[in-house]
Amino acid sequence: FFCSIESIANSKNNVTMKLSLAALAVAATVPMASAFGTPARAPTFVPSAARSASLSRRTSPSSSQLPMANVLRLSDPNEDLLNGVDVFIFDCDGVIWRGDSLIPGIPETLAKLRAAGKKMYFVTNNSTKSRAGYKKKFDSLGLDIPAEEIFSSSFAAAAYLEQTNFKETGKKVYIIGEVGICEELDLIDVPWIGGPQDSDKQPDMGPGGMLHHDKDVGAVIVGFDRNVNYYKIQSAQLCINENEGCEFIATNLDAVTHLTDAQEWAGNGSMVGAIKGCTGKEPIVVGKPSPLMIDYLANKLNLDKSRICMVGDRLDTDVLFGTDNGLKTLLVLSGVTSEEKLLSQENIITPDFYTDTINDFFMEVPAASKES
Repeated sequence: FFCSIESIANSKNNVTMKLSLAALAVAATVPMASAFGTPARAPTFVPSAARSASLSRRTSPSSSQLPMANVLRLSDPNEDLLNGVDVFIFDCDGVIWRGDSLIPGIPETLAKLRAAGKKMYFVTNNSTKSRAGYKKKFDSLGLDIPAEEIFSSSFAAAAYLEQTNFKETGKKVYIIGEVGICEELDLIDVPWIGGPQDSDKQPDMGPGGMLHHDKDVGAVIVGFDRNVNYYKIQSAQLCINENEGCEFIATNLDAVTHLTDAQEWAGNGSMVGAIKGCTGKEPIVVGKPSPLMIDYLANKLNLDKSRICMVGDRLDTDVLFGTDNGLKTLLVLSGVTSEEKLLSQENIITPDFYTDTINDFFMEVPAASKES
């Protein structure tokens, strides 16, 4: 049910992560390999043709003013955005909700978009839930979202294994992650070990102690895991380092995430950094900004990418996912990215527009602005 893969190409995306052994922080630079697309389109911080226009919108340096990214704030939603978009792809954390709290006004905004005939899909890098699990979360927040509109990185990991005919190898998957990955692998009948089952395990580290790993593991999937421990890290590194041909797959490289609405929490980038640090291997990344999910949507539903808008709160995943795949892009300030960071001279990933929340899609435009 996915478009065929013609090549899996490696490309470098240097992402600095800090991860000490006690707090899972190993200073590591994680280049990433794109799992899908022909040719592979892994994110880099080098300007590409797809986003040359947005990168060119920068003020020129002067002796009196530092250069800043010149990104347009959404001011006339119909003219700037809605009239030219048929499909919205929304990130979830920081756009629809923060932690377990729904962002005020979201149900009304989504209802207005549906009434306007817009199609919507919800794509999250959080792998802790399966698609069915996210459907339950939407329901619990009072959002009636059809299951077929929801896509998670746990689903993307399973889809990658299905596309590469992993099941036919007769191998198992070792999981660092939560139930979402397990449930998605169960749906495609791929055997797995680890995950929540290893949350309370400790390796024998006494004199002569060792951890015996499963030599039938052919892939290690690393997703966000609130119960990650040394047993899981050691198991993953043994499988990758000692099992010939064992793949290292990451659901995403997000540096931080929203477990609660009170603060940012270390994201899956910290778990991936730990495995990168002890194996020296590069992960195949299947979540955003990998093109897997947009290629699936565009091919399955025959969508025109030029009339799709990616809406998210992260520059290096959401916005890059859009710019690298030929989509319109809009950044919201309701998540991890501040206006200061967006407009800083160091930032070279720029969306077409930005605004506070998606509720601004239906803001009142002053009459003077319309006339001008």
